[in-house]
Amino acid sequence: MKNGIKNWVVSGLLLGGLLCFGVGASAQTKPVNPELASLEKPYHPEADAQKDIDSLVVLAGKEKKHIILQAGGNWCIWCLRFNKFIQENKTVNAYIKDNFLYYHVNWSPENKNEAVFDRYAKDKGKEYGYPFFIVLDSEGKVLSTRESGNLEDGKSYDETKVMTFLKESSAKAVNSK
Repeated sequence: MKNGIKNWVVSGLLLGGLLCFGVGASAQTKPVNPELASLEKPYHPEADAQKDIDSLVVLAGKEKKHIILQAGGNWCIWCLRFNKFIQENKTVNAYIKDNFLYYHVNWSPENKNEAVFDRYAKDKGKEYGYPFFIVLDSEGKVLSTRESGNLEDGKSYDETKVMTFLKESSAKAVNSK
């Protein structure tokens, strides 16, 4: 009888422990943001960003365009919202295609692209947050960096503000000065 009670107590403790650990594990799981999960993921942590940028500089020289580097990551809701905005807004999308080469530079725990950011925008991620933009001329020289917060409108971006930024950064505008 003592062994029977002892077995029940041990079994109860084990079962209780498993339930507690199971509840604790699920309580620690981060909930998935449905909006974040639904958006296209344009950043590629596995990419060799400097090699890609070097190729863009060659192409930019031939096409006489500037390059916009959008710094951020697939973890960043505002980075993904900006990508969605420039894909879906016909005016902005057409202007970018006509005037720029565009590249998403990854910053994430998997790949912080430290050499790239040190070269083009040292410590700007800390200063601006994400996303932020680096504008290069057709030779790969940094023309400007820009934070994105003042381009926001609600949970998206303001077309007029984005177009002003793009027009000020285009090769046509810079070369006419």
